[in-house]
Amino acid sequence: MPAKKFAVDLCKQQLTFSAAHFITFAGSICERLHGHNYGVSCRIEGPLDVNRYVIDFIALRDQLQRISLRLDHHVLLPTLHPQIHVFHDQGPNEVIATFEKRRWVFPAEDCVLLPVSNTTAEEIASYFVDELLQSLGEHWRPEHTSLTVRIDENQGQWGECRWEA
Repeated sequence: MPAKKFAVDLCKQQLTFSAAHFITFAGSICERLHGHNYGVSCRIEGPLDVNRYVIDFIALRDQLQRISLRLDHHVLLPTLHPQIHVFHDQGPNEVIATFEKRRWVFPAEDCVLLPVSNTTAEEIASYFVDELLQSLGEHWRPEHTSLTVRIDENQGQWGECRWEA
């Protein structure tokens, strides 16, 4: 008989954030600055623990909400993009981003600089995965076999990142 596998999925109305961004594609095309109302969902797979669950829903929800709130109502800028250059403190608490001949200046407090190469839904999902792996602490167990985060950027357009043990 095949072994049973367990997982938890979390997708709640409060796991949302609104943010502005722009991405590049096809090498030299850069979108206009625009925003989305993003949705976040998460799936963790692994065996049941002594409490008979994969992970505590509340601990997972709280960490996802903490990350979402950090991004909410900010401009998301990539710090690892080969052509988008982001400079912090280039004046009185400003962030400057450049792409070829384009230049944007933002108040630093309105920006979140993400360690990603482009602010696509997939890369934002990857950021969530990295943050969750660091922040779940005692709730994350070595027996967990996968962690998947999905970012909905436009009511049905999902980017996904899956970490596997």
